[in-house]
Amino acid sequence: MEGFINLAYIVASILFIFGIKMLGSAATARRGNLISSLGMLLAVVVTLLNRQVITSYTLIAGGLALGALIGFVAAKRVQMTGMPELVALFNGFGGLASLLVGWAEFTRAQNLQWAEASFPNPSFTAFVIVLAILIGGITFTGSLVAYLKLSGKVSGKPTNFPGQNAFNAVLFLALLGMGIFLAMSYDNGAALTLFYTIMGIALLLGVLGVIPIGGGDMPVVISFLNSCSGLAAAAAGFVILNNVLIVAGCLVGASGLILTVIMCKAMNRTLGNVFFSGFGGASTKGGSKVEGEMKAITIEDAYYVLEAAKSVVVVPGYGMAVAQAQHAVKELGEILEDNGAEIRYAIHPVAGRMPGHMNVLLAEADVPYEQLCEMDAVNPLMQTVDVAIVIGANDVVNPAAAEDESSAIYGMPIINVHEAKTVFALKRGQGAGFSGLVNALFFRPNCRMLYGDAKATVSSLVTQFDD
Repeated sequence: MEGFINLAYIVASILFIFGIKMLGSAATARRGNLISSLGMLLAVVVTLLNRQVITSYTLIAGGLALGALIGFVAAKRVQMTGMPELVALFNGFGGLASLLVGWAEFTRAQNLQWAEASFPNPSFTAFVIVLAILIGGITFTGSLVAYLKLSGKVSGKPTNFPGQNAFNAVLFLALLGMGIFLAMSYDNGAALTLFYTIMGIALLLGVLGVIPIGGGDMPVVISFLNSCSGLAAAAAGFVILNNVLIVAGCLVGASGLILTVIMCKAMNRTLGNVFFSGFGGASTKGGSKVEGEMKAITIEDAYYVLEAAKSVVVVPGYGMAVAQAQHAVKELGEILEDNGAEIRYAIHPVAGRMPGHMNVLLAEADVPYEQLCEMDAVNPLMQTVDVAIVIGANDVVNPAAAEDESSAIYGMPIINVHEAKTVFALKRGQGAGFSGLVNALFFRPNCRMLYGDAKATVSSLVTQFDD
């Protein structure tokens, strides 16, 4: 049975790797997700067959039923606008699961006086238990804070206090020191007290580490916490000597970290700058004052411009998610195609509130994959575009990033919609975006504002073509 289980784990790991590889393309992403899910199902089933691990299926069955019910209800009820906070919660619960595994194993070892706990190397086991607790605790509470910020239950602005970075650094160093000491003296009489101290500080550090990060940086934070949840799972795998958990955790940790680096590059910032600069809410470095005024345009006049357009680029942002406008946008795109226009959808890596947020929305509306363009592919073509339609995006199309050295986002790569012949910006009102920065694009001579709910606005444009 042990040989069969390890063979199944190898097969599951291979399915994970192929699944993640297929997630790199929009055309194969759905199949990759299914293959990865199949691998996880295989790993779970063979683990449940291991009688050395499972002695009673009663609690397991109850947990599966309860978890499946909660997951089904949550998945059915969540709106696309709520997907980022749901992902944040998933990350947090992954960290909590690893923390609970480490907690249970440490308690078991303490009760058995370690010598009877059957650990091949107690010092190493104590060390990885500390890692599971540390990373899992930080991931859990950090993800909860991210969830509260994204859902609007707390302010998305950075929360700072004097000496915050230094205080967090001291806490982290103290955690490492206590963890090393615990690994060396795991059978000490005060080990359990030290263990609970480490757990408490880890949970506190998760809160203190995320509260100074503003809402505009949440996509990077979610990606990083996803990586941490994988590393916590890998540490838990070392604790319970489970090969597939180690492999899966390492895959999630590595892929999440790579995605974090990619997103930081897309913002022209370092990970340290994201975590310690306090940017992402109401910025204190708003840049030069924007001159001029926003010029509105009517639906009828916008229709006449679009009707004559031969090249149209749509740039979606969080406003499209809020308005649930993706299906109306797809309908408008089909009409423009039938009218002889070439339609593209330009996706910025950090658009929305989580990695790939806009891709998910457009995929839900069955927008053809070949029409989705990355920022680097569409920017060289932007000067030839007749109309660029910006739907709820702000910082990712703000020309201040390229032109205003005093701006907080200066140097951040953007989609150069300001180079298009005409720009239509769909916004609810004249307020700043989620990061608190005023968008200089809206004041450009070639930009016209279409105020109102994005779905209603796009639907009105569709109606104009139908008439």
